Amino acid sequence: MSTGMINYDEIKDKRIALLLSGGVDSSVVLYEMVSHGLHPDCFYIMIGPEEKEEWDCTSEEDLEMATALTNRFGCQLKVIDCHKEYWSQVTRYTMDKVKAGFTPNPDVMCNRLIKFGAFDEKIGHDYDLIATGHYAQTEWIEGRKWLTTSTDPVKDQTDFLAQIYGWQLRKAIFPIGHFEKNEVREIAEREHLINAKRRDSQGICFLGNIDYNEYVRRYLGESVGDVIELETGKKIGEHKGLWFHTIGQRKGLGFGGGPWFVVKKDVEHNILYVSHGYDPETAYKQDFNIHDFHATTYCPEGIALPELPERITFKIRHTPEYLPAALERTGENTYVIHADCKIHGVAPGQFCVVYDAHHHYCYGSGEITL
Repeated sequence: MSTGMINYDEIKDKRIALLLSGGVDSSVVLYEMVSHGLHPDCFYIMIGPEEKEEWDCTSEEDLEMATALTNRFGCQLKVIDCHKEYWSQVTRYTMDKVKAGFTPNPDVMCNRLIKFGAFDEKIGHDYDLIATGHYAQTEWIEGRKWLTTSTDPVKDQTDFLAQIYGWQLRKAIFPIGHFEKNEVREIAEREHLINAKRRDSQGICFLGNIDYNEYVRRYLGESVGDVIELETGKKIGEHKGLWFHTIGQRKGLGFGGGPWFVVKKDVEHNILYVSHGYDPETAYKQDFNIHDFHATTYCPEGIALPELPERITFKIRHTPEYLPAALERTGENTYVIHADCKIHGVAPGQFCVVYDAHHHYCYGSGEITL
């Protein structure tokens, strides 16, 4: 069994590609690799809006940071344009889900389709390993390569990686996964990395600080409909499009007499149902179905995928907490999650990420269906 720490001696003769974003995390990955005598080829994945002036993207600044870092450490930097793939694959997935009234996660699909997908097709296939600045780890156990959680529970990003394929995980390395975020910042400041003080981006994946609602509006526009109180059937206002709202949402509704919670969407009639939200039957769920369960573990030929245990922990959104549950298999890649407690804001289309009871191993994820 090998732990999540990178053994640099083992990989010194491998061809390594490093995905640099211009952020502090991947920059510290570059520093770590160079300080261990490795000189990876660095790549900046370019994904921007279709019309340059439309959105204020930070990508120019990102690329400048990445260029300065590779110059300093004597590594080559290539820009890989994945713009078309992003808009045709990730945006299409997002808008299809949103139109159907579901809650998609573009960042999760971006890892599968772009960082470890389109990049591999374009150039990654020439490399043995692909390094990124994700807060996650990997371990080889009994011939399988597992995705395992980071030591920083707040920053852990295994939930964003829980839709990648086993063949993608096989090549993935996460050199800062055993650090906590504050340690990464400390290294960046100690080594005077150009972006040591830079804030983490809050937008959608690669799109800098683009607001999710703006992204959706750009594709789907607005579609005004009624907002109705679930218990009374009374109209309390109008919404500009069901796709701007998620189940369990509380902020930004802007109706008087609140707090209001979004509890249901009627896509056919374009109605948003809200409630004062404390009715456990509508706002909370304890049992829910997941389908299309996707295992991330890499298993060489002849080694079966691991069986999912009966006792698990899970996440349905990017929070530090792992929620305990019992897992019941109902068919091929379909399960019922029986959570120990009622969970707020369970929405169809969200990914439910499944871990072992001690939330060390990430088994993969499935999509929630109600």
